[in-house]
Amino acid sequence: MKHYIGATNPMHAQFDARASYQARHFKWDYDTTGVATVTLNRPERKNPLTFDSYAELRDLFNGLRYATDVKVVVLTGEGGNFSSGGDVHDIIGPLTKMSMPELLEFTRMTGDLVKAMRNCPQPVIGAIDGTCAGAGAMMALACDLRYGSETTRTAFLFTRVGLAGADMGACALLPRVIGQGRASELLFTGRAMTAQEGLAWGFFNALHDGGELLVVAQSIAAELAAGPTFGHAMTKTMLQQEWAMTIEQAIEAEAQAQAICMQTHDFRRAYEAFAARQKPVFGGD
Repeated sequence: MKHYIGATNPMHAQFDARASYQARHFKWDYDTTGVATVTLNRPERKNPLTFDSYAELRDLFNGLRYATDVKVVVLTGEGGNFSSGGDVHDIIGPLTKMSMPELLEFTRMTGDLVKAMRNCPQPVIGAIDGTCAGAGAMMALACDLRYGSETTRTAFLFTRVGLAGADMGACALLPRVIGQGRASELLFTGRAMTAQEGLAWGFFNALHDGGELLVVAQSIAAELAAGPTFGHAMTKTMLQQEWAMTIEQAIEAEAQAQAICMQTHDFRRAYEAFAARQKPVFGGD
């Protein structure tokens, strides 16, 4: 069953995450600035994912396409770690007993989580501390911005359990972020990328002290939430779509996207504030 945020009909004009969404398999916190924080909260086992949490996360991010009150999402983990990936006992063990159709249903579901994160209009910011492995690393990779700590270790360790490095879009996403050669090494070997490597290679936007990491991420999220959120959504859409375009197609697509943004009230607000030598107050419309 899909968890639409604030309504049962996705054709309704507005959804209210504050009033309706109650997470079952992770923590969901909403701030009136428009920043929502998703916290993976099984710290005793480094926040592993289960079949249920995969499905709920997928449905949450799909539902965010219709949530006008949520402007930015912060994704983090509890207890000094981000996520150790799929739970060994709750997922990997049962997978060894499944049929091929059942396995394909599962792998498509995990990939749908990444697609939902990439396709929701809100910028998704990862506050990534400690262990970040397997499916956890893929969730981090699916974020738009990533902030780590000096102790963060990120491992795409699928080959360590006898699988391909190709999982949840890793072979498409990771080379675009850190380069083909570096991605190939990590996906073949399954070794952990250090925080400093992640920073130098462009995986992390910055590193912060673990105790300050979430606060920093939420502060950046609040800044984005106070900005032209329709414009941010358009930026995210174009960043996603232009991967498959020629330069000529991309330039034309951006011309159309910018013309649409020029019709927003935020564009006029910015002009009027500039003319009055004031800071614009954006409304997201």
